[in-house]
Amino acid sequence: MPRSFTLLAGVLLLAVGIALVAGSGVPRVGSVAPLALPSPSASATPAPSTPVDSPTVAPTPIPTIGPIPDGYRIQMPRLGIDLPIAEGDLYRDTVAQQTPENFAFHFPGTAIPGTVGNSYLYAHARRGMFLSLWNASLGDQVTITTPAGVEIKFKVTNIPGKVPPQDTSWLQASTEERLTLQTSTGPNPQDPRWVVIAAPE
Repeated sequence: MPRSFTLLAGVLLLAVGIALVAGSGVPRVGSVAPLALPSPSASATPAPSTPVDSPTVAPTPIPTIGPIPDGYRIQMPRLGIDLPIAEGDLYRDTVAQQTPENFAFHFPGTAIPGTVGNSYLYAHARRGMFLSLWNASLGDQVTITTPAGVEIKFKVTNIPGKVPPQDTSWLQASTEERLTLQTSTGPNPQDPRWVVIAAPE
């Protein structure tokens, strides 16, 4: 990971802490904040190879992934998770620490579930939300339902568990379809995050 990106992630986390202290606010128990901004290269399409005799290479535009459309839903029957998915808001969820309840949120800039890439979803560690991710097991089924009613099936393939908040590797783009689920382990921005990975069935 480039040093500049690590520095940017550290500055973002410091800004969250300063905002909390300055606002005399402490996040509610179990508040959730995404890890950090994905790097611009995370969703970049590799530049096509250029002949050796070419003097310049035209930059490849970085594709943008728009917000997740309304009507998506995540379900994990064994864990009692059944939530609508909405687009996350980086300021609201990381700086203001005001992540709404009763939704799972799609991290802006990550893949939309059902497409190639890393779809990153996060929610509060509360009952009926993502608290039960702490009890996820390999092989647990995850269903994403699209606005058209299509069910996309995933199964849990990796449970990294607690990860430091400055570890942004879980946000990185993927060349394969992947679902990354994240919740908090405590009320403070410096508390570890809980991460679960699922792949298509």
